[in-house]
Amino acid sequence: ERTCRSESAALMERLGLGRYRDTEAGSLPYGALKRLEVARAMASRPRLLLLDEPAAGLNAAEAEEMVGVLRTVAETGVTVVLIEHNMRMVMGLSKRVLVLVSGRVLVEGAPAEVQSHPEVIAAYLGAEAAPPQERRCA
Repeated sequence: ERTCRSESAALMERLGLGRYRDTEAGSLPYGALKRLEVARAMASRPRLLLLDEPAAGLNAAEAEEMVGVLRTVAETGVTVVLIEHNMRMVMGLSKRVLVLVSGRVLVEGAPAEVQSHPEVIAAYLGAEAAPPQERRCA
C-alpha cells in the first residue's frame, strides 16, 4: 500500500495535481478532475491511451493545461489517441491527424496538411470557404 501511495503521489505531481494529493476527487475543480482521470488511466502503466474529448467542458486555460498533461504522457513513451473537437488542441498536440466525416476517413496526415486541405475546409467550414476547385465535365 505504501508503494502504491508513493507511485500515485509521484504520478499526480508529474501531471500537475500535486497540490490536490489529499483532496477528495469529488471536491476537485473540473479541470483538475479531468487531469485526474488521465492520471488514473496512467496508473495502470498503459502503452496506449485512448481519450474521448479530453477537453470537453474545459475553458481555454484548462484545455491548455490538458495539452501539457498529454504531452507529459506522450513523453513517457505512451501512444495517445484522442477524439477531440478542440482543433487548437488537436493541431498543437498531434503528430498525425485523421479527419472523419459521417464515419468515413476524409483526410489523414500531418496537422498542417490536414488543416489546409480543401476537403476539410469544405466539410467543416462550408463549401464557400474552400478554395475553388477545377470543374470537369463528365
